[in-house]
Amino acid sequence: MSRMTPPEAEALGSEPTVTSDAKRSMYVPKELRTGPSIEDRSFIGHPGGLPWMLQVEMWERFSWFGMRAILLYFLTDTLANDGLGLATTTGQVVVSAYGAAVLLMTIPGGIFADRILGPWISTLVGGSIIMAGHVILALPAVVTSWIGLVLIAVGTGFIKPNLATVVGGLYDADDPRRDQGFQYFYMSVNVGSLVAPLLTGILADTFGYHTAFIAAAVGMALALFSFVYGRKKLGEFAYTIPNPLAKGEGARLGLLGLGIVALAAALIGIFRYVVFAGDAADDAWINAIAWSLFLFALITAAGYFLTMVRSPKVTAQERSHLAAFGPLWIGNVLFVLIFEQAAGKMATFAADHTDRSVFGMFELSASHYQSFNPLFVLILAPIIGALFARRIGKWPNTATKFAISLVIIALSAAMMGFGFTTWTGTAGSAWAPFWYLAAVFLVQTVAELFLNPVGLSVTTKLAPRHFASQTMTLWYLAPAVGMGLTSVVINLTKDLGDGTYYYGLGVVTVVVALIMFVLAPWIQSKMDDVERAERRGAAELDS
Repeated sequence: MSRMTPPEAEALGSEPTVTSDAKRSMYVPKELRTGPSIEDRSFIGHPGGLPWMLQVEMWERFSWFGMRAILLYFLTDTLANDGLGLATTTGQVVVSAYGAAVLLMTIPGGIFADRILGPWISTLVGGSIIMAGHVILALPAVVTSWIGLVLIAVGTGFIKPNLATVVGGLYDADDPRRDQGFQYFYMSVNVGSLVAPLLTGILADTFGYHTAFIAAAVGMALALFSFVYGRKKLGEFAYTIPNPLAKGEGARLGLLGLGIVALAAALIGIFRYVVFAGDAADDAWINAIAWSLFLFALITAAGYFLTMVRSPKVTAQERSHLAAFGPLWIGNVLFVLIFEQAAGKMATFAADHTDRSVFGMFELSASHYQSFNPLFVLILAPIIGALFARRIGKWPNTATKFAISLVIIALSAAMMGFGFTTWTGTAGSAWAPFWYLAAVFLVQTVAELFLNPVGLSVTTKLAPRHFASQTMTLWYLAPAVGMGLTSVVINLTKDLGDGTYYYGLGVVTVVVALIMFVLAPWIQSKMDDVERAERRGAAELDS
């Protein structure tokens, strides 16, 4: 996205991102990178701000995945062991619902960035709140545990959409290096998430859960240091408020926020005292919150689509881009239903259904299995990224990559269904060999690399220029809907078994994948202008 002024952009034949109605944040450094992004190749051929943002993402993800790796075990362990004492299924519902809540918090994060603070300061605020949340979570009390989780959710909502937006802003719209830049970004995610479960798993087993949460706080502190230190390497885009509030809009936005909070509280109350009135108190509250989060995420996502499509600030060409974005977004929802169980049902499989002894030499901790996915990403991402980089404009195109991803993730669901029905972890049943769950993670990683990095990149490409951060928020609402739906489906299928859960999701996902294959040519036609601009940029770069 361009960081040039409108006249400069017009002279070079590119459309500006920073428009006449945009404002600059008061936190803009005096020295900023200027000129077209293609001229900045100071970091292995990429803009100089990229390595600092990669470090931010690495340490932030270390913080998140370190906590997430032990969250289910913390929730379901006994109070005597500093856990919260929840039942296994209830803990799985909480983990999925919490994931949905975290992603729903990207809504205020995106709004604050686009309307009030700009992407950079919004990310800084989010990181500070996350660090405070981990510190409070480390205090050994039930009430501080829930307060810490809430703060982490709020802070992640601010940092998650805006850091990706800052990275996207390092590249102009016609810069062909964008996809590869997001591949590096995605690799930095996995460096942090590879190390974190190994460390926090050892700390939790040796010193207890709360010591492990302190390690996550340290990781977030390192992310904030990198973010502040590297701020001068960014362009003006990072500090620009693209759609600032007009006079009187602030009060209306505040009233809207209060109305949404009241609506959410009413929705939870209806589910708690009407739908789940006959359940035990703890289960009733948890199920009420899970259902409310799912419906709220679904309604909110629909509202975002409608708002952008109907906005007079969105051009006809940008509406065409949103039409292409819609099916890709739905594909992401189905992907998440299966993929985002690493800290839920797959964590249960690791702890209760797996023989974790590695050839009798040593034994893996159950939380260590969550390091297999990032390990496989680090190995496979450069290979798959290089293949994609060499095939710009050729098969598989963006829509086809999504369809392939859904087929592969459905295969992993079938593998998990087989695992749960074959190795029950009970007397008289053999446990799964240590490598089986790792093999499932390998299959899921291939599916992930066909969808997630491509999805991040295509979102920044297809975003209307006045809704940059909010379009990224919409992308993160897909997993919010998916994880909210997961918590609901887990509760509905608790009497059918984990095998049935996975087999059913696998069948549904294959059907959606076939539909995506059929729609792929139409989807691609809606984004041909973006692909052509990227090919022109690639040709200029080669010349």
